[in-house]
Amino acid sequence: MAEIGSSALAFVRAAVYVVLTLPLMPLQALFVALGAPLARTLPHWYHARCARLFGLDVRVTGAPAAGVPVLIASNHVSYLDIVVYSSILPVSFVAKREVASWPFFGMLAKLQRTVFVERRARAVGREAGAIQRRLAAGDSVVLFAEGTTGDGNRSLGFKSALFASAEPLAGGPEIVVQPATVAYTRLDGMPLCRSLRPAVAWYGDMELLPHLWALIGLGRIGVEVVFHAPTTLAAAGSRKALAQHCEQAVARTLAAANAGRETPSIPAIYVTAGAA
Repeated sequence: MAEIGSSALAFVRAAVYVVLTLPLMPLQALFVALGAPLARTLPHWYHARCARLFGLDVRVTGAPAAGVPVLIASNHVSYLDIVVYSSILPVSFVAKREVASWPFFGMLAKLQRTVFVERRARAVGREAGAIQRRLAAGDSVVLFAEGTTGDGNRSLGFKSALFASAEPLAGGPEIVVQPATVAYTRLDGMPLCRSLRPAVAWYGDMELLPHLWALIGLGRIGVEVVFHAPTTLAAAGSRKALAQHCEQAVARTLAAANAGRETPSIPAIYVTAGAA
């Protein structure tokens, strides 16, 4: 892939990001420690500013379910997915346990109130329980159900294990599961073709910091987020059926978005314009 983007723009964005982020980290740590409501809402405010800073034009189609605990089951393309979803609504994320030990980014994940999990079969019950408790507390939680990042060209298979967290706790409210698709479709207003998608998608053995530096030097990135019709584990009938239902909804929409076709006919509720 030919080198694209601007080192000068990357430097300016990185500098502004540091100035924005560092003062907020101890403040968010305090909110988390106190269990304050702002621990949920400050990351939403912060990531909305990050989306603008990094030139993300996020177009949202459909509406996230509201007023009930929601497990959002999404595909996973890039670390940018965190910024995108958190800029749309207050959410926590599910991440593999190793992320907690990453320098700097692990701390940011903890401040986001991320649920860290092991994906080994013997740990599934315990990890699903941690997600259940977060949902029962009224949080919306994003589960990247593929278990890893993909290249953005197609959806990988959804793993059913952590969909066990959609089982309500005894005496607790019903948990709504909502499939959602994230697709990176444009760069500076032009279609983001297959050969350029690795500039945004982070997967395989790509090194994080060089990829991140190149990405923040890009222009405006068009992002499509589609919230599909919500469902429940009871309606799906089983954990496996629920995972397949979500996977199919996401895969169809991702293919349509990448091909430049209209995503499902749900009215767009708003658009956030990024700044170059």
